[in-house]
Amino acid sequence: MTHSASLTSSGNASAQADRARYLGITALLGLLLLASMGLSLTLGSFPTSFGQVWHALVAPQGSDIAFIIWELRLPRIVLASLVGAALAVAGAILQGIVRNPLASPDVIGITSGAALAAVTFLALFGSVLSAHWLPAAALAGALLSALLVFLLAWKGDITPSRMVLVGIGLSAAMGAVTTLLIVISDDAAAMTAYVWLTGSLYAAQWQDVLGMLPWLLVAVPLCLTRARHMDAMALGDHVAQGLGVNVLHSRLALMGCSVALAGAAVAFAGGLSFVGLIAPHIAARLVGRGFARLVPAAALVGALIVLYADLLGRVAFLPKDLPAGIFVSGVGAPFFVYLLHRTRDHRH
Repeated sequence: MTHSASLTSSGNASAQADRARYLGITALLGLLLLASMGLSLTLGSFPTSFGQVWHALVAPQGSDIAFIIWELRLPRIVLASLVGAALAVAGAILQGIVRNPLASPDVIGITSGAALAAVTFLALFGSVLSAHWLPAAALAGALLSALLVFLLAWKGDITPSRMVLVGIGLSAAMGAVTTLLIVISDDAAAMTAYVWLTGSLYAAQWQDVLGMLPWLLVAVPLCLTRARHMDAMALGDHVAQGLGVNVLHSRLALMGCSVALAGAAVAFAGGLSFVGLIAPHIAARLVGRGFARLVPAAALVGALIVLYADLLGRVAFLPKDLPAGIFVSGVGAPFFVYLLHRTRDHRH
C-alpha cells in the first residue's frame, strides 16, 4: 500500500514538473516573440530608438515617427507573426493527420492551389480589378485545391498515403500551369507574380491584419478541441477507432482547419514555403509531441521564423526590401534535406 502510494506521488510530481517545464518554455517563446517585435520596430531604413518607438506607441499625436511605426512597421510585424503562426499550426495538423514528418501545406497542394489562383488573377484580371481582391482569389484557390484533393483521394474513405500522393501530383500539375501563366503574362504581372510566389509582407496594412486574424481565432481553438482525437490517430486508425474516435469526421475537420489557416496565410503573404514544415519539428523538440502542447508552441515558433525572415529582408540589404520567403527557403531547404536523411536512417 505504501509502495503504491509512493509510485502515485512520484508520478504526480513528474507530471507537475513536466507541465511546469512546458509552461515555462511556452512563456519564454511568448516573451521572445514580444521582444523580437519590439526590436523589429526599431530597425529599418529610418532607425529609431526604443524610447522613440515607445513614445510613438503611447502618444502617437506628439510623435514625429508615429506614421512609420503605426502604418508601416507595426502592421507588417503583426501580419508576419500571424502568418507564421497560421502556417506552423497548419503544418502541425498535416503532419499529425498524414503521420509523416515531411508533410506540409506545400505537399498537399494547398500552396500550389493558392499560387495558381493568384497568378491567374494577376495575369487575367490584374489590370481590371483592384489588387485588394488578390487575397480572396488566393484563398479560393487554396480551398478549391483542397476540395479537389479530397475528391480525387476519396474511395469510401480518405487514407493519409492516398491523400499525399494525390496532393503531390496535383501540386505538380498546378505548378506547371502557374509557370505557363507567368511566361505568357506581361512584364508587370509576371514581376508581381514572382514576388508574391516568393512570399513577401511588403506594404502590409492593418486591413490585411484584420483579414488574417479571424482565421486564426476560429481555426486554432477548433483544432485544439480535436487534440485528443489527433493524439489517438497518431497511434493508427484502428487504434483510434477502438478508442471511440470517428476517424473520418475528425480527419476532415482537422484538414479543414489546416486548409483555412494555410490558405489565409498564403493569401496575405504569398508562398512562404517550409514554415509549416520547420516550425512543428522545432516545437516538438521543445515541448514534446502531444497535440495540445504542440499547437501553441508551433504557433510561436512559426511567428518567430517569419518575423525574423521579414526583418532580414527589410534591413540586411538596405535600401532594397527583399521578400521574406527567400530567407525562409534558405533555412527550410537544408532542413528538409536533413529530415529526409534522418527519416531514411530511421527506416534502415
